[in-house]
Amino acid sequence: MIKYILCLGMALCFFSCKTSHTGILQGPEKANPIVLEHTLEIPKLERTRQIRIYLPPGYYASDRAYPVLYMQDGQNLFDDATAYAGEWGVDESLNNLSAKEQLKMIVVGIDNGQEKRINELSPWENKKYGRAEGEAYVDFMVHQLKPFIDRNFRTLPDRKNTALMGSSLGGLISHYALFKYPEIYGKAAIFSPSYWYAEEVFNFTQNHPLPRNTKIFLLVGEKEEGMVAPAKKMYQLMLETGQKKKNLKWVSDPEGEHNERFWRRQFTPAMEWLYLGR
Repeated sequence: MIKYILCLGMALCFFSCKTSHTGILQGPEKANPIVLEHTLEIPKLERTRQIRIYLPPGYYASDRAYPVLYMQDGQNLFDDATAYAGEWGVDESLNNLSAKEQLKMIVVGIDNGQEKRINELSPWENKKYGRAEGEAYVDFMVHQLKPFIDRNFRTLPDRKNTALMGSSLGGLISHYALFKYPEIYGKAAIFSPSYWYAEEVFNFTQNHPLPRNTKIFLLVGEKEEGMVAPAKKMYQLMLETGQKKKNLKWVSDPEGEHNERFWRRQFTPAMEWLYLGR
């Protein structure tokens, strides 16, 4: 549940808290997850975007740096009040993993563009749904958002510790970002990807082989109409283009449906495989 609002220049808080010279909240554990009240500009699209940030337990009490997971559809991650059809429960799941497995990370949730979501989350035009803005959106993630996060939070900025995650079209754009910028991102959880939306994704994948130590968790639900065959085709293609099988996890869930409840259920297994090798 979102408990605090964060803004540059002023932190609004119900507990005593401090701000750094950047205006980023430096306060109690309970200020988590947080929302940047100011929005970040997406220069090539001439629009702005709200960002939601989860900080791991113990963040304020230590000087430790953490891996960062960048997630699409930020409205759906932490709070039922902002979610489209129920939240993922990312903060609760990671708090549990922190307590049980000592797995701690920062999560950066990027709100979707609502009526612009379809366009922003594909780098390829679709005749039915319109223009492609995904390349500009991913450039924002790489050139504006990541530097902002690395400047203002204690991160491990290398590719090994920088990951992506998204579902549906969020899975498609996460796939594209991983293959477009393999020097930035070293792992990804791709849930229910909308490979059907753009056939170009297969040629793009074939022409942009990844470093073999890249880790990918590819999930599809067998009750998701039209999703299974393209995802299976992509899995085979990634193997054919040199991805090591030990670094590519294929999960086809017999009960999986295209909804947040399914993705919430698979979030912890994905994190355990990507970060703990389980």
